[in-house]
Amino acid sequence: MEQRAVVTAGTGGIGLETAIGLAARGFAVTVVGRNVERGARAVERIAAAATEAEPRFVATDLASLGNVRALATQLAAEGPLKVLVNNVGAMFADRQQTVDDIEATFAVNHLSPYLLTELLLDQLRAGAPSRIVNVSSGAIRVAKRTFDAIEPPGGYYGFHWYGRAKLANLAYALDLAERLRDSGVSVFAADPGGAATDMTDGTMRSPKIVSPGLRLMWPLVRRTFEHATAGPASVAARPSIFAATDSSLDGQTGLLIGPKAHPVPAFRGSTDTRTVENVLELSRRLAPLTESQ
Repeated sequence: MEQRAVVTAGTGGIGLETAIGLAARGFAVTVVGRNVERGARAVERIAAAATEAEPRFVATDLASLGNVRALATQLAAEGPLKVLVNNVGAMFADRQQTVDDIEATFAVNHLSPYLLTELLLDQLRAGAPSRIVNVSSGAIRVAKRTFDAIEPPGGYYGFHWYGRAKLANLAYALDLAERLRDSGVSVFAADPGGAATDMTDGTMRSPKIVSPGLRLMWPLVRRTFEHATAGPASVAARPSIFAATDSSLDGQTGLLIGPKAHPVPAFRGSTDTRTVENVLELSRRLAPLTESQ
C-alpha cells in the first residue's frame, strides 16, 4: 500500500524541499499550491527524487476556508494518510482580508492548517502510525499573546502578526498532540530557522513589518533579518523532514523540532492554559468544520 504524504505550499521553498525529502524516503507525495505552472515544475523535481510512487499536484488557494474544506474532502476520499505537513505560511507588508472576510495573516498561518488537520484526522488515524507536522517560526517570540479576538490591539505590523498566528498554530499543535495521545497519530511542530524564500524575499525588506520601536533600529533589525534568511531552503526543510520521518521519534508526540533538526523546548507561551483555550475557541468559531455551523 502507498504511504501517502501531503505537503501544503509545496511548490517552492521549504515546502518543495520537504516534499523532495519525503519522496526520497518512499512516500507518495501530494503537494498543494496555488499556481499550476509552479506545481508542474515542483512535481518534476520531486519525481526525480522519488523512490516509490509518483508525486502529484493539487491546485487550491488555502487562504479560502471553503477551498480548504473542498481539499480535505478530495484528500479524504483517497484513503489513509501517513503524513500531513502543514507548511503553508504567509507574511504581508500591509493588512489584508481573505474571501471569508478574515484577516489574512491569521487565516493563512493558523486557520487554514487548523481546519485541514481537523478534517483529515480520520484519514490520519486510518494511516496510523502517522504524523502531523506544523511548520512554526521563531517569530512567535515577538507575538502578542492575546487571542480573545481575531486581531490583536494596536497597529498592523506584519512580522508581529505573523508571529502571533504562528504562536496560535503552535499552541494548537501541542494541544492536539495531547488530544491524540495513544491514538497512533503523533503531532510535531518544526521550526525551520529561516531561509531565502519567496516570502522572506518579498516582505522582510520593509520597516513597515515591525513595530515603531524596532523601526528606530531598522538597520540592525534588517541585518538580523538578512542573516536569519540567508540559508538555503534545503537546510531549513530538515526539521520538517526529521519530524515527519525519523524513527527516533516513533511513539513520541508534542515535540518542537528546532532548526538543527532535534527537539528543543517549546516557547512557554504556547502552553499557557488561557492562550490555548482562547486559540481553540477562536479557531472553532472562525473555521467551523462544516460551512453550516
